[in-house]
Amino acid sequence: MKTLMNDDIVTLASRIDALSPVRIFGRVVGVQGLLIEVAGIESHLSVGGRCHVIARGDRRVLCETVGFRDGKGLMLPFAPLEGVGLGCKVEIADSQPTFSPTNGWLGRVINALGEPIDGKGALPHGDLPRLVRSPPPPAHTRQRVGGKLDLGIRAMNAFTTLCQGQRMGVFAGSGVGKSVLMSMAARYTSADVSVIGLIGERGREVQEFIHDDLGPEGLARSVVIVATSDEAPLMRRQAAYLTLGVAEFFRDQGKKVLCLMDSVTRFAMAQREIGLAAGEPPTTKGYPPTVFSELPKLLERAGPGEQGKGSITGLFTVLVDGDDHNEPIADAARGILDGHIVLDRAIAERGRFPAVNVLRSISRTMPGCNTDKENEVVNRARRYLAAYENMAEMIRLGAYRKGSNVEVDEAVNFYEPLEQFLRQGKDERDSLLGGYERLAQILGVPWP
Repeated sequence: MKTLMNDDIVTLASRIDALSPVRIFGRVVGVQGLLIEVAGIESHLSVGGRCHVIARGDRRVLCETVGFRDGKGLMLPFAPLEGVGLGCKVEIADSQPTFSPTNGWLGRVINALGEPIDGKGALPHGDLPRLVRSPPPPAHTRQRVGGKLDLGIRAMNAFTTLCQGQRMGVFAGSGVGKSVLMSMAARYTSADVSVIGLIGERGREVQEFIHDDLGPEGLARSVVIVATSDEAPLMRRQAAYLTLGVAEFFRDQGKKVLCLMDSVTRFAMAQREIGLAAGEPPTTKGYPPTVFSELPKLLERAGPGEQGKGSITGLFTVLVDGDDHNEPIADAARGILDGHIVLDRAIAERGRFPAVNVLRSISRTMPGCNTDKENEVVNRARRYLAAYENMAEMIRLGAYRKGSNVEVDEAVNFYEPLEQFLRQGKDERDSLLGGYERLAQILGVPWP
């Protein structure tokens, strides 16, 4: 039998103390849209607390308290409201939302409540529960970012190198290849564990992502958390919190964790629905203030762990509205994250995947973790790509005359080999060192 440590005993004792010896009930006094008004128990409720509304036919609907108005509690449901009406009984749940992960969750697909949805039977539970919404480690106790993390994707390994504990955003419009890029990173990464959150995903694409894109090899060392677009906003938001919670569990075991979330924008949209339903004022593009306070709370949970623990390297996709990279959520995320990878629709339309726009992408930790030789090769390749793009229109029209500019002449010669370097099939894997060697070979730079 496992021996409990002092911290475990304290945690268990606090949870026992939190259990209520009595059951407290209230009544539904109003329903408007998804918002449920509850009376009779308002003094026992708190924001974020859970209740069960007992609908017609004894169906229990899990709800969360999101605010108060005129002496009544305001709740939003995790499930459809069919059967909920005036006078329905409301029972306060005993404790804060928790989950109990184990290593047996690897290879499983679960929903936002930590329930299995892959048809593989019951999910094993660990000895001690963890809070779904836990605070990030204090800044002064965190380690610094670690060494490089191999993602197996040439364009990202070479031009936007990730370090262990870094948080990177993937900014793109719809249909530009974000999901395929994420699946390649999950399959080919050198991280110990991948935790993948599909937030507000299209229902038909979930099985395609798991079986076709991620595959058995990637799934075997991954945990996938799914909340589809038709689910309640609380479920979509909870799926994002649970994704980081599962990643923290493996981080605390000392493992290198790659946390992939698709997408932060849909998390923000879910929080917008919750905030507006609770009566918050809409601000920029209809997003209420809580959206911009919840984003850093979510994203800051990724990063290096405390001394003696592992790290969570985050790769978060941001769905830019109308390909506008300056829309509010993209702006907010860019200010929080440690770099951004831009997927360009124009590049995807000409058939080059992954459609990474190297010149618009940056990794803030990359120069410090690279050697001088690696930085030299990458910077030279960037200069050639920039020189070609500056003259691209004239080159395509035939208006550029060879010999007019030495750097442009070199850029024209290197452009096609560099495009081939950036092109990579989803079943193709390339190592971190192999990518640098190939890039140096293309540019004719001696490589040690």
